[in-house]
Amino acid sequence: MNRMIALDGEHLTLEAFSEIVLHRTPAFLSVEAIRRMHRSREMVERLIGENRIVYGITTGFGKLCDTIIAPEQSELLQLNLIRSHACGVGDPLPEEVVRGMMLLRANALAKGYSGVRPGVVECLIEWLNLGLHPVVPAQGSLGASGDLAPLAHMILPLLGYGEVWVNGRREPAEAVWRAQGRSPLRLAAKEGLALINGTQMMTSLLALGLLQAKQLILAADIIGAMTVEALRGIPHAFHPLLHEVRGQIGQITTAANLRSLLADSAQVMQPDEVRVQDAYSLRCIPQVHGASKDVYHYVKDVVSRELNAATDNPLLFPETGEAVSGGNFHGQPLALAADFLTIAMAELANISERRTERLVNPQLSGLPAFLTSQSGLHSGYMILQYVAASLVSENKGLCHPASVDSIPSSANQEDHVSMGATAARKLHHVLDNVTRVLAIEYICAGQALEFAKQRLGKGTLAAYRLLRQHVPPLVEDREGHRDIETTARLIRDGLLVEEAGKTVPISL
Repeated sequence: MNRMIALDGEHLTLEAFSEIVLHRTPAFLSVEAIRRMHRSREMVERLIGENRIVYGITTGFGKLCDTIIAPEQSELLQLNLIRSHACGVGDPLPEEVVRGMMLLRANALAKGYSGVRPGVVECLIEWLNLGLHPVVPAQGSLGASGDLAPLAHMILPLLGYGEVWVNGRREPAEAVWRAQGRSPLRLAAKEGLALINGTQMMTSLLALGLLQAKQLILAADIIGAMTVEALRGIPHAFHPLLHEVRGQIGQITTAANLRSLLADSAQVMQPDEVRVQDAYSLRCIPQVHGASKDVYHYVKDVVSRELNAATDNPLLFPETGEAVSGGNFHGQPLALAADFLTIAMAELANISERRTERLVNPQLSGLPAFLTSQSGLHSGYMILQYVAASLVSENKGLCHPASVDSIPSSANQEDHVSMGATAARKLHHVLDNVTRVLAIEYICAGQALEFAKQRLGKGTLAAYRLLRQHVPPLVEDREGHRDIETTARLIRDGLLVEEAGKTVPISL
């Protein structure tokens, strides 16, 4: 029997998120989640029956929270909410981001504090398992009342409106329901608000960003070690005693990785053999890469909590009979984390580009100019460094924190917002740039090792061999963009980390 993952609102991990979102492992609601959801739904019905004034159940939304809604209008109120809020703009989000949103919203509702019927969430999970993905525009969330516009677009097709990706084609949601021989969902009181009031777009983006960042951070250690070797660097700077007395965990881990990768290398040098010490971009790899590792772990902790968070409003507590209005939808924890991770990842590219410059510059490397044996007739890898410089410069603009901005909305009722969705979206732009900057260093380090005369390290040799399986040595000038994209895939898909990790231990 194929593996399935139970959603209970409490135990979703980043690894399980990856399995469901990226590897299409099916999900289902646990028995306990269904029990809790029934209890909170019963509480909603009781509040309506008692004519209690509760935000979003018997009132309007946002600034309209003082407008009382008659019980017979509850269903129309929920439909109007979804349709009016589905006003996002821009290019559609990638399918994996939408899958993450669907999964995370289902898991949040499974906690049983939102008053949503289990059948509604089971429909959302069914579409996820079937690979039916709503078309969700990327722009329009302030990251404070939740990701309102994107989540409204995510829910709209379940109600028979909007569009759905079906086998790579955009289809009207109505046609998808008709093909299934079924009628769309009809939402009851509280359900529309519960479905869109949350942080699931920014959390999905940030979780996917973490999965990519893990590959990049480890790849940076491997590629940096190759450059140290190609430039005949001095690994004495990675001595464990040096790093232990500072005590920074990421730094200690990075130095250990570099020692493992360079083990048995005859290419590297001892202090005073040629020079006393290396430039910072080589000598300080543990300090720089290690700081990014520390940020990664901080952000992973924030995201791991948010994967299982109740983030709508109000939340219902059947045990005490309380309906509590608050602001769990506010994305500030995620906004700060996304900006922090963006900056940390950009730094990996900054130091990588400086190492690439050292590789192609004959005055710094002692190698043929631009790593070609016929400099002048051939330009070699001259322009690859230009491209890396362009990307790191672009990253500097993208690293301006989105989380320091705020703008009032809903007639000043919602007067501070997180901009977490913006922070999480631009993280992915930076990650793409970092991937290509590292790919350029990988190509140049591999080419520099063509001139090596001594035995390579255990880990660096594995990385070199992987590169040569996909990108041949540069003998004469050729179009560089194909090499960059091929090498970027080796990094992005985790093949570089996997191959080096088979030979030597490396860790995050």
